[in-house]
Amino acid sequence: MTTTPSQHVETVVIGGGQAGLTMGYYLAQHDRSFVILDAGSRVGEAWRDRWDSLRLFIPAGLSNLPGLPVPAANAYFPTKNEVADYLEAYADEFDLPVRLDTTVESLTRNGDRYVLDVGAERITADHVVVATGPYHHPHVPAFASELPPSIVQLHSSEYQNPDQLPEGDVLVVGAGNSGTEIAIELAADRRVWLSGPDTGHLPKWDADDLPRWLFWFDGRLFRWLFSDLLTVDTWLGRKLKARGQEGGDPLIRLTPDDLEQAGVERVPRVEGVVDGAPRLDDGRRLDVDTVIWATGFRPDFSWIEVPGLRRDADGSPIHDRGVVEDEPGLYFLGLPFQRSLLSATLVGVGADARYLVAHL
Repeated sequence: MTTTPSQHVETVVIGGGQAGLTMGYYLAQHDRSFVILDAGSRVGEAWRDRWDSLRLFIPAGLSNLPGLPVPAANAYFPTKNEVADYLEAYADEFDLPVRLDTTVESLTRNGDRYVLDVGAERITADHVVVATGPYHHPHVPAFASELPPSIVQLHSSEYQNPDQLPEGDVLVVGAGNSGTEIAIELAADRRVWLSGPDTGHLPKWDADDLPRWLFWFDGRLFRWLFSDLLTVDTWLGRKLKARGQEGGDPLIRLTPDDLEQAGVERVPRVEGVVDGAPRLDDGRRLDVDTVIWATGFRPDFSWIEVPGLRRDADGSPIHDRGVVEDEPGLYFLGLPFQRSLLSATLVGVGADARYLVAHL
């Protein structure tokens, strides 16, 4: 009988994106023993895999992780690869112990220690921080399978650029930030419909006319407005969180005017398929050549087999600012609205990570 090799680490961080790296920064500041496990082959891989024209929605001067500024002008919106390079440089700058190509297959508990199965290896830990985010499985409505093969279908996570699509009209389903960006890009040389309700938008941030106050005191005023005012501790923050859960997050950097100027036609929600074409809830059917499903993701925390972890209806963990009160030593980081509107962003994750490190 073979014995599974094992090791013990005081704290294991699962996920090496911006959340996991920020947690690592603060753990190192407190001289804690830890390791960061990431399934990717390179730091920043999740950013590199997204569509070609993607840029950060928040300008560089407001997107610094703790301890290292983004190497760009304040009002510049970094590309996806520039963000990935920044994360890679961040891990190198602080010599963070990131183990790549390492997938955590299960997380359980044995007595007072957590047990992580990592392929042929087992790791035990006193504390575990799950920093994998919520974007695990691309979501597509069940009726998508009723569309004929002649209509090309892609989830937004598979979209790279217009060249991968056939000629012809496109329906983008989902009017959040990703769907809106993709629709505007495609509208440059084809007819595009965008399906979904208007979820509102934050003040428009153009590099040419960003208000200077955003960058005052190293962006502290901005962080106070969006990371301290719009939180689960305030009435306004709770209202914004509830609205996002019901109808989607507000647009950042883009507005309905941008869609109109690009020639994108807004249409109601897609409710099904009729005669081989998408049917809108106003009864119309759209004859299109491509459908892009910008319909988000579904979380998958099924690999966490810890009895004390309670979950909500979609399987997401129930926590208090990332702390699982019924399961001491288990924490989450980088979830949408974990505490504030910006909890899942580069600028907002630092406050949540500091809180968790102080709680450890």
